[in-house]
Amino acid sequence: MSRSNRERTEQTRQALIDAGRRLFVEKGYAETATPEIVTAAGVTRGALYHHFEDKKALFRAVIECEARAVAAAIEARSASYDARAMLIAGASAYFDAMMAQGRTRLLLIEAPAVLGPLASAAIDAENAEATLRAGLAAMLPEAGAMLEPLTSLLSAAFDRAAIAIEAGAERRHYEQVIAVLLDGLADHLRR
Repeated sequence: MSRSNRERTEQTRQALIDAGRRLFVEKGYAETATPEIVTAAGVTRGALYHHFEDKKALFRAVIECEARAVAAAIEARSASYDARAMLIAGASAYFDAMMAQGRTRLLLIEAPAVLGPLASAAIDAENAEATLRAGLAAMLPEAGAMLEPLTSLLSAAFDRAAIAIEAGAERRHYEQVIAVLLDGLADHLRR
């Protein structure tokens, strides 16, 4: 395939993802029809099915893009700190990234409902949760076998916090609690 064909293919795929994202945010997955997506993307229905098996596959691609964007935001902000500061900066970056319009709904409400909780968790495990795991491993090397359940529980806490913050809760309170939790874990594990 020539470079221009690859570029057109990628442009079409990205147009579908962008249109799908806009509509999934505006209307929700269930209320979004494929004809609306192709119209919004400016492509044919055949193009949609060339790139994605079905609407659910397009939705998964949208979710994967969103999850990568969150992980990239966390990594960009937390790259050059000590382990504790990295986790605190990563938490702040996570909350900032989740403020993108519709992202909390897409990743935390729609994705588990549409893709299933296991598939949604697997996408998170490769992205934001992976950055959390790395930060916890650096800060709490004593965690050992507790690292995986600790990562899973804290990831779920971050998600609940993002939902609460989007609903109007005080973000700074959640950030303060995260710091207290991390310090308490470190103190407990070092005893």
